[in-house]
Amino acid sequence: MQRREASGMGKENHTELSQFLLLGLSDDPKLQPILFGIFLFTYLVTVLGNLLIILAVSSDSHLHNPMYFFLSNLSFVDMCFTSTTVPKMLVNIQTKNKNISYVQCLTQVYFFMVFAGMDNFLLTVMAFDRFVAICHPLNYTVIMNPHFCCLLVLMCWIIILSVSLFHSLLMKQLTFSMGTEIPHFFCELAQILRVTSSDILINNIALYVATALLCVFPVTGILFSYSQIVSSLLNMSSVVSKYRAFSTCGSHLCVVCLFYGTALGVYVSSAGTDVSQGSTIASVMYTVVTPMLNPFIYSLRNKDVGALVRLLKVYSCP
Repeated sequence: MQRREASGMGKENHTELSQFLLLGLSDDPKLQPILFGIFLFTYLVTVLGNLLIILAVSSDSHLHNPMYFFLSNLSFVDMCFTSTTVPKMLVNIQTKNKNISYVQCLTQVYFFMVFAGMDNFLLTVMAFDRFVAICHPLNYTVIMNPHFCCLLVLMCWIIILSVSLFHSLLMKQLTFSMGTEIPHFFCELAQILRVTSSDILINNIALYVATALLCVFPVTGILFSYSQIVSSLLNMSSVVSKYRAFSTCGSHLCVVCLFYGTALGVYVSSAGTDVSQGSTIASVMYTVVTPMLNPFIYSLRNKDVGALVRLLKVYSCP
């Protein structure tokens, strides 16, 4: 294991043997089985729910349209998003070992940024889809053609993979002290920057730029889309037409509020120098609860996703 001698203090470089300590949600031994059961249940529900959405969209020809194409992509991203953090936490609880290697931590940071960013982008693309459907219904099939939809998703993947890779390369230049503790249940970039012994000016600048790219721009796009949708609804004379038009946005609007509401809670609660219990709870809501609830929101508010019931009947028949 390499060492750097600086000002009489030993600093450990980032090698494959370097270890971090994830402090997790609680140190109470009595709570560990309860936490394990709760997170295992939510993880299985999340994977099953989102997997059913994907199967329903792919198996039912009535759902082969842009809105459900983006929804199936969102379900896939949500499954991966939860799988980035929860399985490692379950392993740590079960083995009573809080260690995570430097390589594992770097990998977790990378994929967490990838899938969190893709959630942002897909919610924005889905808002644009509803904007075109309601404000330009006659040109909807022309604008939102399959080629354009695939291109939008591909562009989102290219952007977020590049941004996440850039942050990971910057993180590789950081050094850490022996036995560095991360006051969280997973490796998050902001928490990593707080515990490093290196100068993080460049990392912070890159983080602010990434925040603008991955959060501010998508939120602005969503707000613009819905402002145009509301304006278009106000110009409709029929109440029935207004209800039908807005009902197609109901599920997406609920998911947007849930996702950005919990993300805002994480940002506000972690704004201080120390990580509070409120910040940890907000992170659980953001990374675990939101991906679990998304399939239920879409299933309950969309009659079309009654295909889930038909799909279950097909697979349950002998």
